[in-house]
Amino acid sequence: MLLTEPLKWGMRVSVMDLGLAKEKGKWSVTSAHSLLLDAKTVDADPAVVRAVQAGHEATVSYVNEVIGTSTAPLSTATACWEDSAAIDAINYVQASTIKAELANGPAAGLPVLSIAAAFSRAVDVKAGPLTIRDVAGLYIFDNTLLSIKVTGAQVKAYLEWSAQYFKPVTSTTARAQDVTNAVTAAAPNGTPDYNYDVVYGLDAPLDYEIDLARPAGDRIANLSYGGQALRPEQEFALAINNYRQSGGGNFPAVKSAPVLSNSQREIRQRIIDYVVDRGTLDVATFSQANWRLTVNGAPLTVTA
Repeated sequence: MLLTEPLKWGMRVSVMDLGLAKEKGKWSVTSAHSLLLDAKTVDADPAVVRAVQAGHEATVSYVNEVIGTSTAPLSTATACWEDSAAIDAINYVQASTIKAELANGPAAGLPVLSIAAAFSRAVDVKAGPLTIRDVAGLYIFDNTLLSIKVTGAQVKAYLEWSAQYFKPVTSTTARAQDVTNAVTAAAPNGTPDYNYDVVYGLDAPLDYEIDLARPAGDRIANLSYGGQALRPEQEFALAINNYRQSGGGNFPAVKSAPVLSNSQREIRQRIIDYVVDRGTLDVATFSQANWRLTVNGAPLTVTA
């Protein structure tokens, strides 16, 4: 018996081969093994092609639809170790969406922050026409958007947890592989890129440094909001995705924080809607270099 299951975001197929036996009207498994096959090496089955052709063509047409323009390239190639306009774009849309959702409620006066991570280092959106495919590549998961209430102390703790992603560094120049994906108790195989969150301020910049000469848990330096040292008692609305808020990555405080809004709409669709409504993803509107890596206070240069 042959069972196949495609692996998401790849061209490989997981194949399970089961040996079955029927005795006295009941089936039992007598043997089992599995392997991965490269789907690109196999010719398409004509019957399957005919069955899915119309849907496939409609999908291709949809994702290639131009919905607006980007005024600058959006790349995540270095987003895990330096500020990136691509991550700023996600954060800006999330934060401005939450700002609008809270505008007429009791949380209307709260300044808005947002968190986002690089899901992949392969995003390379060119300046110019922007398609649904581009947005889907920028935000590949089906996460939905909500907002929670946090304090300045909780923001600091959140940033410290996120900064565990980095390895200790003593030189002001280091290779990317010697800086990122640190092994921790929570990530014994190395912290994945998607568990390094950048925190972004909408109403005013949230600026901070991550000093990799300092131990994990005490790396955030010069943390300020709107040019003033962040106060532990300050309150914010934090735009966050449902994966993170439900405990993904074990970030502190977010599971128990008061929920301010929860539209349960996908963040990817929010970005698409933003571009369609405005026609332009203008980097000048949202880009801000609000964080950097340092070593003993000196800027760290990371080489790919």
